[in-house]
Amino acid sequence: YERKLVKQIEVAGIEVRDSHNKAYIKLLKVDNRKSPITAQIEMDVRQGSSEVKRKKKTVRSGDDLLDFSGGRDVYDGYIIEDIYCEKDNEYISFTSKPEIVRLNHAIGQVNDDEYKRLQIRKTIEEHLDKEMQLRPQGLKVLSLFFIDRVANYRWYDDGNPQPGKYALMFEEEYARAIRKPKYHILFEGADLETAAKGVHNGYFAVDKKKDATGDGMLRESRGAGTTQADESAYQLIMRDKEKLLSFDSKLKFIFSHSALREGWDSPNVFQICTLNETRSVMKKRQEIGRGMRIAVNQDGERVHGFDVNRLTVMANESYEDFARQLQKEIEEEEGIKFGVVERHLFANIPVPTGDHQTEYLGVQTSQKVWDHLKAKGYIDARGNVQDSLKADLKAGQVDLPEEVKDHAAQIAAVLRKVAGNLNIKNANDRKQVKLNKAVFLGEEFKELWDRIKYRTTFRVDFDTEKLIEQCSDEIRKSLVVGRARFITRKAQLAVDRGGLQANVVQESVAVYEARDYQLPDVVSYLQNETNLTRRTLVEIMTRSDRLQDFKNNPQKYIEQVSAIIRHHMRLFIVDGIKYQRLGDEYYYAQELFKENELYGYLSRNMLESKKSVFDHVVYDSDVEEEFARSFELSDEVKIYAKLPGWFKIDTPLGSYNPDWAVLVEMDGQERLYFVVESKGSLFTDALRPTEQGKIDCGREHFKALGTEVGFTVANSYETFTEQMTR
Repeated sequence: YERKLVKQIEVAGIEVRDSHNKAYIKLLKVDNRKSPITAQIEMDVRQGSSEVKRKKKTVRSGDDLLDFSGGRDVYDGYIIEDIYCEKDNEYISFTSKPEIVRLNHAIGQVNDDEYKRLQIRKTIEEHLDKEMQLRPQGLKVLSLFFIDRVANYRWYDDGNPQPGKYALMFEEEYARAIRKPKYHILFEGADLETAAKGVHNGYFAVDKKKDATGDGMLRESRGAGTTQADESAYQLIMRDKEKLLSFDSKLKFIFSHSALREGWDSPNVFQICTLNETRSVMKKRQEIGRGMRIAVNQDGERVHGFDVNRLTVMANESYEDFARQLQKEIEEEEGIKFGVVERHLFANIPVPTGDHQTEYLGVQTSQKVWDHLKAKGYIDARGNVQDSLKADLKAGQVDLPEEVKDHAAQIAAVLRKVAGNLNIKNANDRKQVKLNKAVFLGEEFKELWDRIKYRTTFRVDFDTEKLIEQCSDEIRKSLVVGRARFITRKAQLAVDRGGLQANVVQESVAVYEARDYQLPDVVSYLQNETNLTRRTLVEIMTRSDRLQDFKNNPQKYIEQVSAIIRHHMRLFIVDGIKYQRLGDEYYYAQELFKENELYGYLSRNMLESKKSVFDHVVYDSDVEEEFARSFELSDEVKIYAKLPGWFKIDTPLGSYNPDWAVLVEMDGQERLYFVVESKGSLFTDALRPTEQGKIDCGREHFKALGTEVGFTVANSYETFTEQMTR
């Protein structure tokens, strides 16, 4: 998630408010472990003189719910008669009312079908909004509905498929939504009366039984009608994923039961709606897993960034309940403990050595760091994160033992992961950010923008012979490729109050001699990884005198040689890159700020702004939030902008999007212009090589503009002020 290799999750939980006109009673649990037998229910209770809130109450036989409700007349006559506790048949009944309330069921709710209709309506609207945003980028938007009864979507009359209530609701709501003027551009030239046909379908196991053809596939219908389609729903949904992602296929809304639970996903699922009549038996991790992959455009290319990759879950429960349960599942099944620092947490942090090898902090050092954090009050005796740790992480000033100061950035990064909760956004908090016209139209922002807006081209000059020499030399010295081997360990077990302890007393190694595999095409593989010519790659491997290692363990050899070559290539590219500004007509127009909509989440990643281009700054991390707050408070910073995703600099390592553009006024006179990259660490070793390479290219780009724009990397506003006063 932090590397943005999956989608951002937001949850839209539909809540019913101010619907207290009937006696609402939901049975949550029954308990017969001791006398008297009790039941926990949820009901509407009067608070004070008039306000009504939903509360949990524990009741027993003979209790009058009129009293529990605070005297609300709708509960008159609801006196508990029986609390029945037989497994799978639990219920409560009343003395003078005919209703029976079963476990996890309720009476007095809003009409369930109206609730489901609203979920479908909101999912369609979210889908169309995303189509407006993403279709111009070549991205097809898909939505996925989970249902727990196939008949609610499709049923059979003498073998003929008929639309169920969800299919009918969908077509009615879709026809209603597409008539809104804002969606007109999506349906130019389309017949709105029949537009819903073909855009939705599902594949269910029952379809094979009810309507099988010679090849065992469904005689599929457009929508849920009876017209046979050119291809089966099974083929399109389950197998032909490329066609499903193409604009050539009309299908956009997929209804799923059990068939899609395991092994199916699509990178372009942007909405998931749970229409289950009861709480889903499917894990939430399984549900959202169907849509977590990064989106793919019509050219088959991944499109990165949370501005595109946002998965909206239309849940049949509140946002808080969904997030809480998802977090619980991840903790139970993955062994992750949110908010808890474990003693071994830092053991696997890599520690580079001088001979190009990598060691790790280890368990003992990790224990020392844990003890230090506890002594400082950052964690309690159980490792639970305290507010003081969160505050110091945010400020970038966590106190760590002297012996691990060189690894402070990596330790802080690990602590940030466990210090927060699962980062799920509330869709109801999602708001569009508006232009701050006072800044956007002002002379100061125009002056800043005119200095950074120009585009460049680059060329890379490097000595191929020198690259071959350095790569072959490091492969010769550093390559460690052993044969596959079996390791046998014998250990003695001891039992004490701490549990079972294993002490290895003997270890033996046996080399795996079998050559039951075909040697892969190593040159083609390395060419795909590095884009170097075959001649250059052959020369590197030949000069290294280590080709025997390739025969011993081909995969290990390929992995290490590829990593060594790419490492040296990055250094050569950055050292040899030359940027040149294109003509004055090649630039990012200021008007793009108006044309590209920007959204954020109130109280989660939005900060109100007086100095920025927008009325709120949308930030991606704690570091960015700290910068934005400091910019707002600083007397020296006159205006600033969080550079949008479309502001990109071309580099040989992929496009690069810097963080900030800032106009600083020193002593009320001298004006300075900066582009700032905000990072959690200033240490080059703490950044991924590609990331550092892009930053180096960005520095050369702004230097080539010739507009006296400073480029700096800072981990805090204080660091930035030190650099701008040099």
